[in-house]
Amino acid sequence: MIFTVAIDGPAAAGKGTVSRAVAAHFGFAHLDTGLLYRAVGAKGGDPVAAAQSLTQEDLDRGDLRTLEAGQAASRVAVIPEVRAALVAFQRSFARREGGAVLDGRDIGTVICPDAEVKLYVTASAEVRAHRRWLEVGGDEAQVLAEVIERDRRDSERAEAPLKPAVDAVLIDTSDLSIAAATRAACDIVAARLG
Repeated sequence: MIFTVAIDGPAAAGKGTVSRAVAAHFGFAHLDTGLLYRAVGAKGGDPVAAAQSLTQEDLDRGDLRTLEAGQAASRVAVIPEVRAALVAFQRSFARREGGAVLDGRDIGTVICPDAEVKLYVTASAEVRAHRRWLEVGGDEAQVLAEVIERDRRDSERAEAPLKPAVDAVLIDTSDLSIAAATRAACDIVAARLG
């Protein structure tokens, strides 16, 4: 069975947590596409060459969840040649036998516009900044400023801007528990599976 679940949304909205839970619930493979961009940014050097030579070892680095890696990912993601190098990998993963869940910024709009399920997981900038601050610490006001700046950069980029697909189902996690957000996503996927 080939079945793709595309989950998009801004940083720290909960899409990674929801995506992993949906994949586990249905026995689907999971790809955090942001890790691809984080790995490219973390490799340093020429971003295009880094994207073209990405390996599993690059995706297994321990420093890919840092705030710095997230900022680097956002910077390299605006480079069209980097995006092109990673698109084929993502599309192949999405159509693998046994089902796949991909989460990122442009899965439902660019990578998998024909996905069987498209979700857009979001939350207010303040809620997302607080969540990120709980993870990384530091100055919470600075974390909020960085979240707002990243949202601006991701949504205003010329190539594949962050926005919900027209047929995506919106899940706002601002006031939802992890369990409630996951349940909502699983219910949507189950309904589409029949």
